[in-house]
Amino acid sequence: MATPQQDTGSVTGQRPGLAAHIAAVQRLRREYRALPEGAPVRLAKPTSNLFRFREPTTAPPLDVSAFSGVISIDPVERLADVGGMTTYEELVAATLPHGLMPLVVPQLRTITLGGAVTGLGIESSSFRNGLPHESVQEMEILTGGGDVVTATRDNEHADLFHGFPNSYGTLGYSLRLRIELEPVSPYVHLRHLRFHDAAEAMDALARICADAEHDGQPVDFVDGVAFGPDELYLSLARFTDQAPWTSDYTGTDIYYRSIRRHAGNGPGDYLTIHDYLWRWDTDWFWCSRAFGTQHPLVRPLWPRSLKRSDVYRRLVAWDRRTDFSRLLNHYRGRRPQEPLIQDIEVGVERGAEFLEFFHSEIGMSPVWMCPLRLREPRSSRTAEGEHVWPLYPLDNDRLYVNFGFWGLVDMLPRQRRAHHNRLVEEEVARLGGHKSLYSDSFYTEDEFWRLYNGPVYSRLKESYDPGGRLLDLYAKCVRNR
Repeated sequence: MATPQQDTGSVTGQRPGLAAHIAAVQRLRREYRALPEGAPVRLAKPTSNLFRFREPTTAPPLDVSAFSGVISIDPVERLADVGGMTTYEELVAATLPHGLMPLVVPQLRTITLGGAVTGLGIESSSFRNGLPHESVQEMEILTGGGDVVTATRDNEHADLFHGFPNSYGTLGYSLRLRIELEPVSPYVHLRHLRFHDAAEAMDALARICADAEHDGQPVDFVDGVAFGPDELYLSLARFTDQAPWTSDYTGTDIYYRSIRRHAGNGPGDYLTIHDYLWRWDTDWFWCSRAFGTQHPLVRPLWPRSLKRSDVYRRLVAWDRRTDFSRLLNHYRGRRPQEPLIQDIEVGVERGAEFLEFFHSEIGMSPVWMCPLRLREPRSSRTAEGEHVWPLYPLDNDRLYVNFGFWGLVDMLPRQRRAHHNRLVEEEVARLGGHKSLYSDSFYTEDEFWRLYNGPVYSRLKESYDPGGRLLDLYAKCVRNR
């Protein structure tokens, strides 16, 4: 197996990329220690996929641009050493020429590898490959205390390795990660199965994920969409070396609308592996409709280069800063609206219950559905009996379903603040599930630490950020500091 100090080819010695990385680490440590005492620590990043909008600060941000890029790829061992700020778009562009991909590629191009590990990512390979942090072999982390440590599953920093997922930059920042890769075929064949009620869809999802096949064909990827209580689709995809045609959803055609068209007993659909990985990014799932880009007169005029999730996200950030949409609704005499941008996980056996609640109490559609199961063996627990990934404690032997929903919900008079968000948080807790923290949260402090393992987090904070240089998880994810 290649180490960071070795070439991955036949000639040994340091690679230029690694030498530059080492120099960048030394520079970053100096800059981190030179930050004004008490000033908030922010990273200078051109993009973000968080939906927790914080107040701007005048404190100088940390320049982490040197940590975006692939340091090395070992196509024999199927490993890659990657800077923590590398986007999955950059990573996939480097691995696909080798016939390889990361085990889990989150849906949006500008999600960074470090962000997916510290903030949890998911995609349609997660029912067999778990979450992105599970394919990490080692992480080089700048801790809140200003040290740079290399954490693995079984070294002296194993507690940080296992506690880093779902810490959202409150324990430190990943500078380099070594990840596993898997082989791919040039094309993907998709089949979309329709279901008329949620219980039937969840039963089929559990069966398909357990067998990794359907109707005698292997299944490599699974996700789905609920367009309403009686219209749900599971999208099954498998690798294939040949395709009679390939669809293009980066132009006038729209991927999520194609699901209905290709459902049934027809030949299905075909995409290149590249286009399959980014099928959701072009229209930010279906959220591009809020900007008018799905209108048949607008669609051809909107450049392909601007049909990207990061473009839409910048438009949302501008709207949050200017309050434009709220003021527009006010002057038009429309009801106030509450942003509801969330991903949650519940066990597949509770999935139908959640959808019933969501359709009756929230009423937003479509809803994305993505199954996941941790890769770690059932016996994986720490010596103290904790979950192996303690800050987002999922059971190792259980299939979960991620439900994603992103949009605005009308508010009624006298409804409490964050009414619909709190309904979701309370229902997910009742069903024994969890909510991702990339967007707004409204938990009380006691609720939050009970759900996200406050005792373990406190021990990690004391070990790796004893001076409290970085915000704690509650201050960052709930108070939006």
